[in-house]
Amino acid sequence: MSDTRIIHGFHAVIAKLRHDPEGVEELYVDATRQDARMRDLLRQAGVHGVRVLPVDGKRLDGLAANPRHQGVAAKVSARQKYVSIDDVLDTISEPALLLVLDGIQDPHNLGACLRVADAVGAHAVIAPKDKAVGLNATAIKVASGAADTVPYITVTNLSRSLRDLQERDIWTIGADGEADKSIYEIDQRCAVAWVLGAEGSGLRRLTRETCDQIASIPMQGSVESLNVSVASGICLFEARRQRLMAKV
Repeated sequence: MSDTRIIHGFHAVIAKLRHDPEGVEELYVDATRQDARMRDLLRQAGVHGVRVLPVDGKRLDGLAANPRHQGVAAKVSARQKYVSIDDVLDTISEPALLLVLDGIQDPHNLGACLRVADAVGAHAVIAPKDKAVGLNATAIKVASGAADTVPYITVTNLSRSLRDLQERDIWTIGADGEADKSIYEIDQRCAVAWVLGAEGSGLRRLTRETCDQIASIPMQGSVESLNVSVASGICLFEARRQRLMAKV
């Protein structure tokens, strides 16, 4: 396995420079792009002593393996800083708010979920190592910097990890459209881990059975389900809303 990987897009590269500049080995930029956004990126690279290589569009297309690179790509360390669930829980001062993803396959959905988690102030995103997309370049780009601000923790056995959370008094709630209770009927002011399943198939049976409670998002229109990142946002922001209202 290579010790480096390529990330692309302004949000992903700038976030990496801000939060982990030591992990950026080289920066590749479109030699023809000289706008303010590019100048700001180059200034940040200079501050951190990152080598900048002006290249043409074809070279960037090949590096990013995606034409939507916005004229910037970076070679970064593939070795992520290891963070465990305990590392996160031992350092927070408020009730935990976690997002658990059960086998997400689409990197766009994973990136969007990370972005939602960052926006709501979730403390971590947890996912299985196997049968899930993983944090690849597309997910990092879609996350728009959240991949470097929200701990992304992969676990070998998701059901066992849920039980570990329960032992730490974290209420695990699975999102399922067939649940009798809605997300608005559940007290989420305590430590909570929202568990959402993969696109189409939803929660796996064992994951569903391990959750403390199952809840649904009330659907008023004709569609039967929501994209997992949209559903994550609804569930997490309801938890945040309840906590903010409790302080009023």
